[in-house]
Amino acid sequence: MTAQTVQQGDLVTVIGLEVHVQLETDTKIFCGCSTEATDEPNENVCPICLGLPGALPVLNEGAVEAAVKIGKAIDADIPEETRFHRKNYYYPDLPKNFQITQYDEPICQEGGLEISVEGDRRTVTIERAHLEEDPGSLQHVGGGGGIDSAEYTLVDYNRAGTPLMEIVTAPDFRSPDEVRAFLSELEEVLEYLGVFEAERDGSLRIDANLSIIPAEEIESDDVTEIGPDALAAANRTEVKNISSHKGAQKALAYEETRQKNAIQRGRAVEQETRHWDESRGITVSMRSKEEEKDYRYFEEADLPPLRVSGWKEEIAIPELPTARRERFEEEYGLSDEAASKLTSTKQVADFYEDVAGEYDPDLAATWVADNLLGELNYRDMEITDIEGRLEEVTRLVELVAEDEITAKNARETVLRGMLDDGKEPDEIVEAEGLGKTGEDEVQQAVTEAVEENPEAVADYESGDDGAINFLVGQVMQKTGGSADPGDVNQLLRAELEE
Repeated sequence: MTAQTVQQGDLVTVIGLEVHVQLETDTKIFCGCSTEATDEPNENVCPICLGLPGALPVLNEGAVEAAVKIGKAIDADIPEETRFHRKNYYYPDLPKNFQITQYDEPICQEGGLEISVEGDRRTVTIERAHLEEDPGSLQHVGGGGGIDSAEYTLVDYNRAGTPLMEIVTAPDFRSPDEVRAFLSELEEVLEYLGVFEAERDGSLRIDANLSIIPAEEIESDDVTEIGPDALAAANRTEVKNISSHKGAQKALAYEETRQKNAIQRGRAVEQETRHWDESRGITVSMRSKEEEKDYRYFEEADLPPLRVSGWKEEIAIPELPTARRERFEEEYGLSDEAASKLTSTKQVADFYEDVAGEYDPDLAATWVADNLLGELNYRDMEITDIEGRLEEVTRLVELVAEDEITAKNARETVLRGMLDDGKEPDEIVEAEGLGKTGEDEVQQAVTEAVEENPEAVADYESGDDGAINFLVGQVMQKTGGSADPGDVNQLLRAELEE
């Protein structure tokens, strides 16, 4: 991160994250219950995930494999042996009154993730990432519907026991925008690894710790270097119930402003846990902030130590987003912007490479990054929504590459018709008569346009280059839009300069 100097009177924002990632496994982390979403409350439950007496946990191998993949992706240290612990606290969604998690011996330690903020690339320190079980979910009913205004609360234990990976960063962030950039990059990495499904409700949940520190308490002129004494002395709030990049940015921007306003008015900032109420766009107080000692961690006696030595070397990970972006720029000559769009998800990147392998990489980039993704975004769709139709999109690119239809008609008529009406490209081309007009017909239309519009010809000959656009329009009208505008422009200029 580029050094940012601070001056007397400045208020510096310091943010650290705890990101809870639901891992994509068929069954829960300590039992055989399904992790599939269901509308029926308390359907996918058993004595183990309900915490009934005598029920013993059995560790899910798939969850461990996913954790090792994440550790490799963030370049973390994966120790030969790791252990599970009990984190003791009471909350209605925690049926055992403790959570099986990892404390001082997590499966991933001392990693990092590179992000880009306003063109500045830097690495965010990830202090640890550990496996744990998800609690159930609470449904606040009646009243205002919020945690502080509902008439009553229902508990659904379907989610209890879903495998989680909690990723804990150092307090490296200095703005909500940096947090959003990190979460976006992290989600890309997780999707590439195949351990995470962004569309699953509650798949990514963020707890953010935010402090505001006066500049005079920082032991350095550089905002990125805040000493441990200053961090320890600052009161911080933990903001919960954040479930998206955009939500994190909004919640932390609100909390940042709230704390700065309090400090500027001479009021103390309480160390507490606050709830992000997305519908109202505010944080509300939940309870005083717990400290580590309040959880009374002790080793989970029902699970033996976990050893991944040897096995972890066999677990492979794919090419990750940053490496793939760099390769796209080098191998295909793409700009950083285009490469970033084309590696936004693994599905997009894979599809681009399929098309680029058949046609010109620049043409493929234009069609995938600009045309296809642009039209999908306009319809609030993802490339996964048309996964079974990507061969049809490739056929559309082929029609353009082989000069059978114009790029304009391909984009504005064929692609949009494919997405809106579900039709195939050749079907639309035939129905709309979009096949490109032959060279002789185009030349005839050019000649006619010149003869029928002497005023536009005179304007062009007197130096008004814009008149050519009018004549191009006349030719396109005569050919029913099936001529290539670039070719028409060249033919008109040749005709006018004879």
